[in-house]
Amino acid sequence: MWIRQENMVTYLIITNIAVFLIMGILRLVSLASDSANPIFAFLYDNLSLHTRPDQLLVKPWGFITYMFTHYQVLHILFNLLMFFFFGNLFRSDLSNRRVLPLYLLGGLIGGILYVAVYNILPSYSGIDGTMVGASAAIMTFIVASSTLMPNLEIALFGVFNIRLKWLALGLVVIDLFSMPDGNLGGLVSHLGGAAFGFAYIRILKSGTDLCSPLMILFDKIGDIFSRSRREAKPKKFKPKKSPLRVVRNNEVAISTRLDELLDKINEKGLESLTSEEKLWLKKHSEEK
Repeated sequence: MWIRQENMVTYLIITNIAVFLIMGILRLVSLASDSANPIFAFLYDNLSLHTRPDQLLVKPWGFITYMFTHYQVLHILFNLLMFFFFGNLFRSDLSNRRVLPLYLLGGLIGGILYVAVYNILPSYSGIDGTMVGASAAIMTFIVASSTLMPNLEIALFGVFNIRLKWLALGLVVIDLFSMPDGNLGGLVSHLGGAAFGFAYIRILKSGTDLCSPLMILFDKIGDIFSRSRREAKPKKFKPKKSPLRVVRNNEVAISTRLDELLDKINEKGLESLTSEEKLWLKKHSEEK
């Protein structure tokens, strides 16, 4: 079953879906009660990425949590479908260990550029923009996979074949031409993720893996949890005496007494045995 596979792409998809379901249920509760849901407002405020410095200082975790958070159906559907395909394509070629580090780094680069737009451009000055969604992280995988396997052809919508490099270029061009329509910060974050995906593969081919520090960190964390699970396992009960040893010792005792009784018969005759010794000798002679 695909959920049970040791696949970081699958785990990231499940995490995104879980957060989406929680946010969606809270929005439905707000709709049913015809009033704002303070829990939804609190979660959105703490999971999204803010642009104003005063908000960033008190919610710096937004640089990470925003890339796991969606609340629009089409947004998460498109993102996760793209991630399922390109994430697994990347994973099959460059291993499972690089998936989470690249996801985090691509999303982080996109988040930094988003915040930069709101704090550098005068027209955005003073606005507390908020962003959620994994688009920047997923653009990283799209462009990274396309840079890694540029001439690989896929059947787009099952209608016509297209090489990965042209598909990635098309998505980047769409983002560029969408900038005048608004959401400049969000589109810049997409392009930041795309640029990082391209740079990552180029730098990796030169012999430097930008994901290496996070890979080492996550390996150490995994070792700690593995050790804890091993230590938490209850120790199996071990009997003080092996049953095999008990049986063997009993056989030695019987054999020793039998030899003693036979020696006694040889020396003094059968009549020298007591009735108890005769019964014992008869019993164990029959068992032999």
